[in-house]
Amino acid sequence: MKTPGITLRLLDKADKEILKLPRSVKGALYDFQHKFKANPQATGLKLQQLKGDSRLWSARVNDDHRALLLRLADDDWLIVAVKHRKDVYENLDRLAYGINHITGGIEYVDLQVVEESVLRGLAAAPQPTQAPRPVEPAAPRELFADWSDEQLRDLGVAAPLLPVIRTLTTEDQVLGLVEYAPQLTGEVLLAIVDGKDFEGILDQVTTPVAALEQVDLEDFQAAAERPATMVTTSDAALDEVLKDGDFGRWKVFLHPTQSKLVDRTYSGPARVSGGPGTGKTIVALHRVKHLVDRLPPGHTKPVLLTTYNKNLAADLRSRLMELGGEGLLARVDISHVDQLALRIVREAEPGNSKQTIDDNQAVREWQTLLDELGETGWDAEFLHDEWTQVILGQAIGSRADYFRARRAGRGGNIGRAERAEIWQLAERFTQRLEGSRRQTWDQVTERAARLEMEREQRISAVDAQRDEAGGLDNIHLQDGSAGWLRYRYRHIVVDEAQDLRPAHWKMLRAMVPTGQDDIFLAGDTHQRIYRNQVTLGSLGVHIRGRSSKLNLSYRTTRQILRSALDVLTGESYDDLDGGEETLAGFRSVLNGALPRLHACTDWAAERSAIAEYIASWDAHLDERIPHEQIAVCVPTNQMAGEVAYTLAQHGIPAVEIGPDGPRSDNGVHIGTMFRFKGLEYQRMIIAGVRDGLVPRDNVNRLQHTDPVRHRREMQRARSLLFVAVTRARDSVDIFWHGSPSPFLKPVLDN
Repeated sequence: MKTPGITLRLLDKADKEILKLPRSVKGALYDFQHKFKANPQATGLKLQQLKGDSRLWSARVNDDHRALLLRLADDDWLIVAVKHRKDVYENLDRLAYGINHITGGIEYVDLQVVEESVLRGLAAAPQPTQAPRPVEPAAPRELFADWSDEQLRDLGVAAPLLPVIRTLTTEDQVLGLVEYAPQLTGEVLLAIVDGKDFEGILDQVTTPVAALEQVDLEDFQAAAERPATMVTTSDAALDEVLKDGDFGRWKVFLHPTQSKLVDRTYSGPARVSGGPGTGKTIVALHRVKHLVDRLPPGHTKPVLLTTYNKNLAADLRSRLMELGGEGLLARVDISHVDQLALRIVREAEPGNSKQTIDDNQAVREWQTLLDELGETGWDAEFLHDEWTQVILGQAIGSRADYFRARRAGRGGNIGRAERAEIWQLAERFTQRLEGSRRQTWDQVTERAARLEMEREQRISAVDAQRDEAGGLDNIHLQDGSAGWLRYRYRHIVVDEAQDLRPAHWKMLRAMVPTGQDDIFLAGDTHQRIYRNQVTLGSLGVHIRGRSSKLNLSYRTTRQILRSALDVLTGESYDDLDGGEETLAGFRSVLNGALPRLHACTDWAAERSAIAEYIASWDAHLDERIPHEQIAVCVPTNQMAGEVAYTLAQHGIPAVEIGPDGPRSDNGVHIGTMFRFKGLEYQRMIIAGVRDGLVPRDNVNRLQHTDPVRHRREMQRARSLLFVAVTRARDSVDIFWHGSPSPFLKPVLDN
């Protein structure tokens, strides 16, 4: 018979140790939690208090392994480790646990495990290749010699680790300690290694995770409920951790800074930013679940989850299903933003059967128009951008309005005569599309925005009438259906917000009433891969004072991260609201190898080298990983097809990534840099990274003809390479032939 009210939690750091145990032990642990919740005192569990400790207990998982548990309260237990039985009952003074006085979270450390990991770091440190000179070698300097115990404790470092920290002399040793140290301790130590000062670490690392209330260092049950104690309690969540490992942790464990963003109540639109791998999308997904959990019962879908393309929308749907199942999906409308706009237009204009064309097709159509007119003074891409970003983006309806339109950041100082020419060409272009029953996505979005704004005005008019009538509905308005108008959504969550157009924001703003928790957006302008640059405040989305930043990468290693940041050298990025965005404080606690660089003689040699490289990975059966966790990223669609053909010749299955994602499940994923946004892989190969392709030759030619546009296009090219590099979890290999991309210079110089 199940004992009522038994709570069994699993501590965050414990799952990392558990994942290294044999599969049979993981299965036994899953069975153990069921038995423990049913009756902790069952004879087979052998629950016993460890000698000399009031809170630490052990229980039998199988014949050889024991769970170490903290008893938080009478019926509340926390698994802090699973160890071989011979390691449980001796040297108990090595086991240190307590409540962090800064975060109020529970921390547990096995000092013996930490010291062994530090020693492995010492062994991994590079050894001198020459015989030492016959002089007394200088003692290695301790890394934290300039930091007092008081300073480290004030930043949240776990006190039991201070003696070990005082012995550290290399970054490898620090990384060895970080693997098993409490989260905040690891982040503080690595920030020090990276050269941050006390005030910077306090501001960027410690304060964001500090408890809001007074911390009682003896109240373990209260500590277990704080975000800093990253735990899971459900059978399903534990199963996710055991089954998926690191890839499943996002559904279970949230960093305290992420938890605060998910659970907070906002007075209006809010934004979360952060570099690649910081968990912006994870926060957005958990935010959706948080909003749905607080809805009244019903069968509608009052929450919209949207992003900028079909591929990412499909990925969001899949992840939301993993997070909350069909019950969660039943209350959420998941759609990429262009699909949503098209739905709005077709709903209002059911007879609209125009074919919708993408930007590449539109630019080709512009070029055809210019060729037919014999017009050589204008560039097709410039005209398309001017039409979409200025004329459609600002909903300009007349030539006179276009003469007055602001073109901040657009470049190309054009006067009144040039604007008159552009307006005439734009009219010819729209007539051309209308005559062939075609439309661009920008036109669809602009039309949808107008329709939604008109709908919002009608809702406001009905509300005003109701207020004038003392809260009573106007029956005549109701007869015309206006009285039954409602906003489409109660909450909107936007992922990859940096790539939405101005008209998208106008449409979304009109779809949800202004107020508490109306719009939540996640994005990073350093990863903007399209030309859409907006100031949200001018579009009615006021995020000022409600912007937060995530700084810790959970995907990219420190080594890859440093190289990726080098790619952005010299560029400045906006914050979607007229200010400047930086990646100051962006960091990782993950350790790995430096990116590997491969110069080849020509493109054919690149492809062959890539195929041989992947084949060499396959040959090491003990280290072999699934092909779908390997990706090859290239600058063009043609190059993607050529890489796929070469891999097939070498017997390596390959899958190209299309607009809807990978076209099958099995094989190395291949695609352009645009296709990899939002994806991640264990091993990333980036090929064709040569001057003339990254950036393109046509971008280089703009340097003298249109410097402003050149700078913008160079920034976009850097962002594409930055996105590609940061898709990797474990390793990055960069290939090129001819002259390497100028963006690689800082990496090549290191």
